[in-house]
Amino acid sequence: MEAEILILRHQLNIQRRHLPKRLAFSAMDRLIFVRLYRLAPNTIKALTIVKPDTVIRWYRAGFRLYWRWKSRHRCGRPTVPLEIRRLIREMGIANPLWGAPRIHGELLKLGIEIG
Repeated sequence: MEAEILILRHQLNIQRRHLPKRLAFSAMDRLIFVRLYRLAPNTIKALTIVKPDTVIRWYRAGFRLYWRWKSRHRCGRPTVPLEIRRLIREMGIANPLWGAPRIHGELLKLGIEIG
């Protein structure tokens, strides 16, 4: 019951704010409707200024957006830990004639695999 009251109050606030022009919902308005729908799905019957299908569409779009973000492809080279970077720098300073292939070989002998 409280969730229905919250939905009705929020709809009234939106209408007061946008009285002379067409209703435009901000991201926060959409979020409130979706959260209340998620909290109590039966409150969808209390919607008067938005079609219930619209709120469900917003909810599904947010769900898709979240999982698209969660499963995004992280491209690029993996980061090298700070300890190994310090070790590489020390090896380079201690042995100025060693190049990258030699340092890489020495790291492989120590069991450290980097690209």
